[in-house]
Amino acid sequence: MADKPEKNELAWRLVGGVVAMGAGFAARKVIEFGWTKATGKRPPANVDDPELRLAEALGFAVVMGVGMEVARILAMRTAHRRLYHRVVRKVTA
Repeated sequence: MADKPEKNELAWRLVGGVVAMGAGFAARKVIEFGWTKATGKRPPANVDDPELRLAEALGFAVVMGVGMEVARILAMRTAHRRLYHRVVRKVTA
Protein backbone atom coordinates (compact mmCIF):
# COMPACT_ATOMS: atom_id res chain seq x y z
CA MET A 1 0.00 0.00 0.00
CA ALA A 2 2.84 2.38 0.76
CA ASP A 3 4.13 2.28 -2.82
CA LYS A 4 0.77 3.21 -4.39
CA PRO A 5 1.38 7.02 -4.44
CA GLU A 6 4.80 6.41 -6.02
CA LYS A 7 3.22 4.39 -8.83
CA ASN A 8 0.63 7.12 -9.39
CA GLU A 9 3.38 9.75 -9.37
CA LEU A 10 5.44 7.77 -11.88
CA ALA A 11 2.40 7.23 -14.10
CA TRP A 12 1.60 10.93 -13.96
CA ARG A 13 5.17 11.88 -14.85
CA LEU A 14 5.23 9.49 -17.81
CA VAL A 15 1.81 10.54 -19.09
CA GLY A 16 2.61 14.21 -18.50
CA GLY A 17 5.87 13.98 -20.41
CA VAL A 18 4.32 12.23 -23.40
CA VAL A 19 1.35 14.61 -23.44
CA ALA A 20 3.59 17.68 -23.20
CA MET A 21 5.77 16.46 -26.08
CA GLY A 22 2.73 15.74 -28.25
CA ALA A 23 1.17 19.09 -27.43
CA GLY A 24 4.44 20.86 -28.20
CA PHE A 25 4.76 19.15 -31.57
CA ALA A 26 1.16 19.92 -32.54
CA ALA A 27 1.37 23.51 -31.28
CA ARG A 28 4.56 24.15 -33.25
CA LYS A 29 2.94 22.91 -36.47
CA VAL A 30 -0.19 25.02 -35.89
CA ILE A 31 1.82 28.14 -35.00
CA GLU A 32 4.09 27.74 -38.04
CA PHE A 33 1.06 27.30 -40.30
CA GLY A 34 -0.62 30.37 -38.76
CA TRP A 35 2.57 32.41 -39.08
CA THR A 36 2.84 31.51 -42.77
CA LYS A 37 -0.81 32.45 -43.40
CA ALA A 38 -0.58 35.71 -41.43
CA THR A 39 2.74 37.00 -42.74
CA GLY A 40 3.01 35.27 -46.10
CA LYS A 41 6.53 34.13 -45.16
CA ARG A 42 7.89 30.96 -43.65
CA PRO A 43 8.66 31.17 -39.92
CA PRO A 44 12.26 32.10 -39.16
CA ALA A 45 14.42 28.99 -38.80
CA ASN A 46 16.99 30.85 -36.72
CA VAL A 47 15.88 33.91 -34.77
CA ASP A 48 19.56 34.69 -34.07
CA ASP A 49 20.16 35.39 -37.77
CA PRO A 50 21.50 38.98 -38.00
CA GLU A 51 19.73 39.49 -41.35
CA LEU A 52 16.34 38.84 -39.73
CA ARG A 53 14.56 42.01 -38.61
CA LEU A 54 14.44 42.37 -34.84
CA ALA A 55 10.68 42.96 -34.83
CA GLU A 56 10.06 39.75 -36.78
CA ALA A 57 12.39 37.72 -34.54
CA LEU A 58 10.77 39.07 -31.37
CA GLY A 59 7.27 38.62 -32.74
CA PHE A 60 7.90 35.01 -33.68
CA ALA A 61 9.56 34.28 -30.33
CA VAL A 62 6.61 35.73 -28.40
CA VAL A 63 3.99 33.95 -30.50
CA MET A 64 5.86 30.64 -30.29
CA GLY A 65 6.51 30.93 -26.55
CA VAL A 66 2.95 31.83 -25.63
CA GLY A 67 1.48 29.27 -28.01
CA MET A 68 3.67 26.44 -26.73
CA GLU A 69 2.94 27.23 -23.09
CA VAL A 70 -0.82 27.47 -23.68
CA ALA A 71 -0.76 24.12 -25.48
CA ARG A 72 1.28 22.53 -22.69
CA ILE A 73 -1.00 23.82 -19.95
CA LEU A 74 -4.16 22.69 -21.73
CA ALA A 75 -2.71 19.27 -22.50
CA MET A 76 -1.42 18.73 -18.97
CA ARG A 77 -4.72 19.76 -17.40
CA THR A 78 -6.66 17.48 -19.71
CA ALA A 79 -4.31 14.56 -19.05
CA HIS A 80 -4.42 15.16 -15.31
CA ARG A 81 -8.20 15.31 -15.31
CA ARG A 82 -8.48 12.05 -17.26
CA LEU A 83 -5.83 10.24 -15.22
CA TYR A 84 -7.32 11.49 -11.95
CA HIS A 85 -10.80 10.27 -12.87
CA ARG A 86 -9.39 6.89 -13.91
CA VAL A 87 -7.58 6.51 -10.56
CA VAL A 88 -10.62 7.69 -8.58
CA ARG A 89 -12.87 5.19 -10.39
CA LYS A 90 -10.48 2.33 -9.55
CA VAL A 91 -10.31 3.32 -5.89
CA THR A 92 -14.08 3.70 -5.48
CA ALA A 93 -14.95 0.55 -7.46
